Amino acid sequence: FETCPGRVLCKVPCSGEKEVDLAVQSAKAAFKIWSQMSGMERCRVMLEAARIIREQRDEIATMETINNGKSIFEARVDIDISWQCLEYYAGLAGSLAGEHIQLPGGSFGYTRREPLGVCVGIGAWNYPFQIACWKSGPALACGNAMVFKPSPFTPISVVRLAEIFTEAGVPKGLFNVVQGGAATGQLLCQHPDVAKISFTGSVPTGMKIMEMAAKGIKPVTLELGGKSPLIIFSDADLENAVKGALMANFLTQGEVCCNGTRVFVERKILDTFTKEVVKRTQKIKIGDPLLEDTRMGALINRPHLNRVQGFIKQAKEQGAEVLCGGDLYVPDDPKLKNGYYMRPCVLGNCKDDMTCVKEEIFGPVMAILPFDTEEEVLERANATKFGLAGGVFTRDIQKAHRVVAALKAGMCFINNYNVSPVELPFGGYKSSGFGRENGRAAIEYYSQLKTVCVEMGDVESVF
Repeated sequence: FETCPGRVLCKVPCSGEKEVDLAVQSAKAAFKIWSQMSGMERCRVMLEAARIIREQRDEIATMETINNGKSIFEARVDIDISWQCLEYYAGLAGSLAGEHIQLPGGSFGYTRREPLGVCVGIGAWNYPFQIACWKSGPALACGNAMVFKPSPFTPISVVRLAEIFTEAGVPKGLFNVVQGGAATGQLLCQHPDVAKISFTGSVPTGMKIMEMAAKGIKPVTLELGGKSPLIIFSDADLENAVKGALMANFLTQGEVCCNGTRVFVERKILDTFTKEVVKRTQKIKIGDPLLEDTRMGALINRPHLNRVQGFIKQAKEQGAEVLCGGDLYVPDDPKLKNGYYMRPCVLGNCKDDMTCVKEEIFGPVMAILPFDTEEEVLERANATKFGLAGGVFTRDIQKAHRVVAALKAGMCFINNYNVSPVELPFGGYKSSGFGRENGRAAIEYYSQLKTVCVEMGDVESVF
């Protein structure tokens, strides 16, 4: 393997109706075995899968970098989060339980937490391996099977995950991978033996998946787009706030759904903050993502690069000022000359009604907007159809909690940004979707509750 942007790495046949049905039936057969195992038995298998991922971390991270284009430094973090996710849900598998409720006359009731069946996971191309673990971890812990479809732009690393699950000892077919685009996804969503769908991706696709799921009354988890606010108050630690803004905008070449791309800066520190952000942004090392010192790799493909460039062009036409970056980058290495690289961009002189401030760009583009009061910035921060994330930087802890309480967003950060511990639920409000990945909350979305009422005396009949 080596990174050769713009060249074909491999060809993957799309799964049609026959292959999708085979995958679902195979998963259905494996579910019968897996769902009857105890939580502790499932725990041991999942811990073994986590161990294999941890031991093969560097190899899998290299595969992910080639798969996606992100820096090897970031890919290793993704793989660490992946094995941690499986460890976390392995730990929960043995603790899943219902409750006992005492009723009058010695009667009682109890609840059972039961798996759903065959769940479908549909992943995005920005965190291919990690998203597959985020979805399969709670699904398998609850006793489900999963058929996973990665993005057609990043088909490779999830296949390795399927192999690892098999090596770890899950029943054959419990975690199946099918390849393809929208047509394959549609076949999965409409399959009568699929019990649940979990999707990460764009709002328009999420709407279509919800429509298809509605026809089969299938529950869905939707983790969709965002245009999240990052609020920097004048009393913030400036160095920390600048680092936070970079983390909120330039991870994975800016291709992150929860990125804080609307950076609201209190006017009295606007110039100082902007100057420092621009200086730090210009120092970001772009190039071969397999090099240890690279911090920004290539965007996912040519059409997406062109789309991001189009947003910057439109921003300039609407009056925004490009303070740095935004142009194409050609590395010195000749084998990288056809790569989809661009310099990270900071936009100044932005207004709330500009397209670059309203729409999700999904690239390394930060928009800086001044504000004067807390009340004003909160109103502006919430004036969006999205509600995935939000952040605040301030030394005033009361203000910090007050602001995040007022933000209409599912994932909020105080004095940090884009931290993804598997112990904490992740998901959005409004058009950013519903349901949650990670944390104990995800268990609710991969299981169902059965209530049993037991009568210990004679039936009281009204007849």
